[in-house]
Amino acid sequence: MNDDVAIHARGLTKIFGALAAVDGLDLTVRRREVYGFLGPNGSGKSTTIRMLCGLLRPTRGEIDVLGCSIPRDAEALKRRIGYMTQRFSLYEDLTVGENLSFLAAVHELPRSVARQRIDELLERYQLADRRNQLAGTMSGGQRQRLALAGTVVHKPDLLFLDEPTSAVDPQSRRDFWDSLFELADQGSTLLVSTHYMDEAERCTRLAILDRGRIVADGTPGELLSGLPGQTLLVETAEPRGAQRALQDLPGVMALAQIGASLRVLGRDGADLEARVAERLRSAGVAAEVRPTAPNLEDVFVAATAGRAKEAA
Repeated sequence: MNDDVAIHARGLTKIFGALAAVDGLDLTVRRREVYGFLGPNGSGKSTTIRMLCGLLRPTRGEIDVLGCSIPRDAEALKRRIGYMTQRFSLYEDLTVGENLSFLAAVHELPRSVARQRIDELLERYQLADRRNQLAGTMSGGQRQRLALAGTVVHKPDLLFLDEPTSAVDPQSRRDFWDSLFELADQGSTLLVSTHYMDEAERCTRLAILDRGRIVADGTPGELLSGLPGQTLLVETAEPRGAQRALQDLPGVMALAQIGASLRVLGRDGADLEARVAERLRSAGVAAEVRPTAPNLEDVFVAATAGRAKEAA
């Protein structure tokens, strides 16, 4: 495998009974990237991450992570990666310091190295004044910082983070992402799953998953510029009436009310704007229709529209 590549998977598949949770997935993640998995619950994000970590054996497919063939070399890989889930997985009846000391011992860090590393992490993640606090008494944001500190105590080359910000407030999410970019600057590779569009926009590269497959892949800018459709904004005093009028208009893929406006995602077609305006006039809905810049939610809807119809 190319030395610049941290993760390389081909034909990755996991079948549970009659369900293909991951279906022939191909993935390449370069070193020092902050690579995002964007998708709803059930899209295969967590299952894929668990297979890449060596925690779950694939039904078929090839996986190479940091030069290790998975699942054959899963035990050797564990020393080089960190894995953080959305659920707080440390010991609530241990203090902050005790949790980090335990994890340092698990990773066989010498005591003198562990003490120095723990002091460093407590300062970096604003936990120094909470060293003796029980983890179970901490707020969501504090637990998140402790979990990240525990994930990187052994200085892993690669981090897997599975929806790590799902239970914290917006400011804590912002601070957490600043910490992730700091780790990337220091040389770590990160694969982060999320269902938040604003977090997906922060990633250097991004894969959109739908029912176990990658349906779009690229930088956020590439995905936006390659949107196979167009977006319109309908300004009206009757957004619900406008939505009802347009919901069965041919060429319209999705409608979303944003405050007092209606966002329309449609397939490519020079006459879409005119047809939307005409439909609204026919329905007696006064409105201004104009093009608007696409966002990642538009890209996601467009990328998954075909698969959604297959499932219907």
